[in-house]
Amino acid sequence: MNTGNNPSHADNQQVSKKISDDYIVGFVEGEGCFYVGFSKRDDLPRKWQIITEFHITQNPGGRNVLEAIQKRFSSGYLKPNHAKSTDDKTWVYIVKDRKELSQYILPFFDTHQLRTTKQHDYLVFKQVLAMIEERKHLTKEGFTKIVELVFSTDRQTKKRYTKEILLAS
Repeated sequence: MNTGNNPSHADNQQVSKKISDDYIVGFVEGEGCFYVGFSKRDDLPRKWQIITEFHITQNPGGRNVLEAIQKRFSSGYLKPNHAKSTDDKTWVYIVKDRKELSQYILPFFDTHQLRTTKQHDYLVFKQVLAMIEERKHLTKEGFTKIVELVFSTDRQTKKRYTKEILLAS
C-alpha cells in the first residue's frame, strides 16, 4: 500500500519524531491555556474550589501533535474538547494533576519562556499553584490574592463568576 501521497500520513511521520521545545512553546502560544477557574462548592470551608489546568486544543488533523506533546511531558490525557457537540470536533490535551503540573509543565515553561501575554498568564498560574501547595488558598487573604491574580490577566473570556461574586463570599 503506497501512502506517500497521503498528507495526513506524512504529518504523522513528521510528528512521530521528537518535536522541539521551541515548537512546543510556539504551539502553546497559539493554542494553549494556563487556566485558573472557580467552582462553587458548598461542602468546602471557603465555598469555592480553585481549578488549575494546562490545556492545548487542536483540530482533529492535529491530534498527532497533541499526542507528541503528551508524550514529551509524560503526563495528562487527550479527549474530545466538546464530546457532546456534533459541530465541535476539536481535541484537547489536559494536565490537571497538580503534581504533574509541578513536575513537568512548570519546569518546562520556566526554562522555555513564552513571548506573548501568555507569559503573564503562566506566571499567574505558577503563583496560584504555589499558593495552593502552601495551603494559602484556604485563608481569606490567600483566596483574595488568588482572585486578584486571576482577574489581573488581560484576556477575553466568559468567566462564570465575577471578581465581586468571588470576593463577596
